[in-house]
Amino acid sequence: MYKRIMVPVDLSHAENLKHSLDTAADISKIYQAPVTYVGVTASTPGPLGHNPAEYEKKLAGFAAGQAEAHGIETQAVTIVSHDPAVDLDDALIRAVHDTQSDLVVMATHIPNVVDHVWPSNGGKLATHTDASVFLVRG
Repeated sequence: MYKRIMVPVDLSHAENLKHSLDTAADISKIYQAPVTYVGVTASTPGPLGHNPAEYEKKLAGFAAGQAEAHGIETQAVTIVSHDPAVDLDDALIRAVHDTQSDLVVMATHIPNVVDHVWPSNGGKLATHTDASVFLVRG
């Protein structure tokens, strides 16, 4: 049913992604669909790398670790953005198209008042791509 799974990851909060990572890996095994981990970073130095190449190395290591831990095929895609906080939704929408993903598995939070003002990242992906979006809480 699914041919390629995309999982947006924020490496600075990787410890909070266990449920969504496990869900993506389980679905990957069922459909034998490779998983593409997508990370969005700035071109300026940050806590995860002095430059995009350093970040890309960390993301590739993360993807390799997931492949080994779960026995699945993975790849990593780094997107460099001028302002990741502002450009995140548009960057992820482009990534869905560029990777030809037909399923996005992503972590989410319990909705709160702010979510009635600003749409969620998952909601934006669901309304602006042809991919199915699986939001995982926890």
